[in-house]
Amino acid sequence: MARWQDVVEQLESMAPPALAGGWDNVGLLLEGTRAVRRALLCVDLTPPVVDEALAMDADLVIAYHPPIFSGLKRLTSSTPQGRSLLALIRAGVTVHSPHTALDAAAGGMNDWLLEAFGTLVEVAPLEPDRVEPAVGAGRRATLLSPRPLAELIPAIKAHLGLDAVRVATPSDAHVVETVAVCPGAGGSLFDKAPGHGLYLTGELRHHDVLALVAAGSAVVLTDHTNTERGYLPRLAARLTERVPSVRFELSAIDADPLRIR
Repeated sequence: MARWQDVVEQLESMAPPALAGGWDNVGLLLEGTRAVRRALLCVDLTPPVVDEALAMDADLVIAYHPPIFSGLKRLTSSTPQGRSLLALIRAGVTVHSPHTALDAAAGGMNDWLLEAFGTLVEVAPLEPDRVEPAVGAGRRATLLSPRPLAELIPAIKAHLGLDAVRVATPSDAHVVETVAVCPGAGGSLFDKAPGHGLYLTGELRHHDVLALVAAGSAVVLTDHTNTERGYLPRLAARLTERVPSVRFELSAIDADPLRIR
């Protein structure tokens, strides 16, 4: 058991809120009243995940995407979001969201996403943080040797645990020397992606895909949260090392909302 403040302190030492995008809403979102024995990790704190957290008697929820983002002008039971937040408040559950701070941090989601490509050199952020330029939004890197795109696709799918990804390429024989990655929606770093042989992200606008292909880059899209959810076991393990008195558990309900049928 630990105080929620101690868990949040460790989480924020791994993913400092100062690294988050200025538009983001990271950090402590609901201040609970309970000491923490069990913590639930998820990407999206949907109503079913809230029910899961309450059923398992979780004291803390670490939701990668902030469930309170913008436009929350009242907190009532008239909306699904309101009902969920009120239920968590009544139960004394703390909610924290690391989002883009976790993306940007060393050893965070960007670096994990790069692991799909094996050993890399010249690793750097696509958009360096102004205070800590060694980290920041997105990542770019150079492969040890050029590799065919057809060889990289299976590695990406294996790393992310996916059966299929969407691919746009200048040619079927496309060879990749450099890669760029961005978890989730990659449009914010679109202008940093040209010049790299491959851009791996969750989602991208149609015309951005066309522009990248025209510039000679291949694009691999996985759907938004499929570039994010696979990091949660790593996060749980890191937190367990730092706060061993707390059980950090992955949501069994949280999943990408889109399915291929």
